[in-house]
Amino acid sequence: MTQITSLEQLRELYPEPMEIVQKKVMPALDVHTITFIEHSPFALFSSIDSQGNVDVSPKGGEPGFIKVLDDKTILIPDTAGNNRVDGLKNILENPGVGLLFMVNGINEIIRVKGKASIHTDADLLELCGEGGKLPKVVIKVAVESAFFHCPKALWVGKLWGNDYRVDRSFLPNLGEIVQDQIAIHKPGE
Repeated sequence: MTQITSLEQLRELYPEPMEIVQKKVMPALDVHTITFIEHSPFALFSSIDSQGNVDVSPKGGEPGFIKVLDDKTILIPDTAGNNRVDGLKNILENPGVGLLFMVNGINEIIRVKGKASIHTDADLLELCGEGGKLPKVVIKVAVESAFFHCPKALWVGKLWGNDYRVDRSFLPNLGEIVQDQIAIHKPGE
């Protein structure tokens, strides 16, 4: 197969999207995207470092854990995790971020792009507290675009059904996996 290296080559395979697909991208959140985000218990957060390396991090909590301040501002609590802070480091180097919001049982996805910043303001931390715990920081995203993404990927992947559900036994638990991986990458061996 020949590598595609230009938009012209790509457009030979993929025609321009229909007008409605182009027009559905909004410069701010609307009532429907806000409602969806308020019901979302899970999002994927993408960021890019100064060298252009992309990172994607899962974010989860009770539905609505990501707060919508207004049609141009989203707040994401950074709750306790593995302390790698990959996405936070990336925001310091490059504020451009992307988000995918999902709601269990609904195949549509909300896509949001924007510029992120990191905050420790007491009022923002309080607003994003969950279960009596405050996050260490809050990621504030200034929304630049948002739209409902076609449901085809989740529909074809049958994400919310049991068709592709597997028995966990085919894979060791995370602790065992990490121990195996650390053993593989020991320095000097």
